[in-house]
Parts: sequence; structure tokens; C-alpha cells
Amino acid sequence: MSRTRRSLVLAGVLVALTSTPHAQVGRRQNLLDANTARENELLLLPHMTPPMAKTVVGRRPYAGIRELDAVLRSLPVQQRTDLYGRLFVPINLNTAARDEILLIPGVGERMAHEFEEYRPYKSLAQFRKEIGKYVDQKEVARLEQYVFVPVNLNTATDADILSIPGMGQRMLHEFKEYRPYKSIEQFRREIGKYVSKQEVARLERYVTLE
Repeated sequence: MSRTRRSLVLAGVLVALTSTPHAQVGRRQNLLDANTARENELLLLPHMTPPMAKTVVGRRPYAGIRELDAVLRSLPVQQRTDLYGRLFVPINLNTAARDEILLIPGVGERMAHEFEEYRPYKSLAQFRKEIGKYVDQKEVARLEQYVFVPVNLNTATDADILSIPGMGQRMLHEFKEYRPYKSIEQFRREIGKYVSKQEVARLERYVTLE
């Protein structure tokens, strides 16, 4: 194979790789989403009591990690930190406030600054690349569980949409049914036919229109 042909083949491979869709909500390891975890799963978590598990489930949906943190304020700081190693409400990489970022276990002021430094994030691949400058791949994978980049309602792939916590095939169909969306207000109106206003607000965190 000539050098020119090899170069063309390599270029084609690179284009294919970079165009592969990536889900925009971080891949989970052992971290549960507070909005979707079952009560029996909550009871297996550190410092979680039966009454607290019922309260966590009863206060859903959580608009963000601050709301969950308020529910768990009866626990000492270290116990909440232990719990957030297994339970969280994902934060928006592009809009999360510093205090929300700092609720991620193991994230201090320096790393919180790095999270903010590379805004706006276009994808989780960008997050992996930038944060990978400071920590190893294992730690990047751990941190990824806590974050998301909103998906474009009109162009998101099925994989992108299905990465939203609690999303199934039925709601995937409804998301796509009303494309193209002209506004977030339209999204609220159409998806509000199927779920509560609170659930619409939770889902809205994960989407954007560009």
C-alpha cells in the first residue's frame, strides 16, 4: 500500500472514531442516582437508615445535589461525604456552582477550579481529556460518574438520550416525537403530557437547544 493510500485510510479511521456518538452523562460504576435508586438499594449505602431511605425516595425528584444535601443535613459532614461516594445527583459541567462541585468526594478547591477552567464543555470526551491532564484514567472515570453535559434535543443520538438517568425506550420515543423543538417551553409542554412538572424539570437539566 502506498504512503498516500495509507494516509487516506488512517484519516478515514480517525474520522470514524471522532464521529462516534458518546453518551453525555457519565458512565456509572457503583454510584447511584438519588432520583432513580430503589429504596432497597439505598438501604445498602453507608449511614443510610430505613427512615432516611424513605425520606430520600419521598422527596423526589431532586433538581440538583443541593436539594439532596439539604435532605441529608442531619448527617455529619464526613458521613455525607461517605454517602456521596455511592449516591449523588449528577451536576451540569457547564453551570454547576463551586459549592456543588465540592460535594463530589475527593474534589478540593484546586480540582474544582480545573472543572470550571475548561467551560463550556461540548462533550464528556472533552472532560476526560482535560481532567486527564491532572489525574489518572481511573480517577477520571470515577469523577465522570458525577457529571453530565446537556444533550441537544434536536440532534442527540438515542445513546445520548438514553444516558439520562431514568430514561427508557418509551420516553426516548417521546423525546424524538416532537423534533424539531423550537424552544424549551415546547419541550416542557410536550413532555409534560407524560410526566409531572417536577419530572419535566428534572429531565430538563439534561437537555439544551443550540
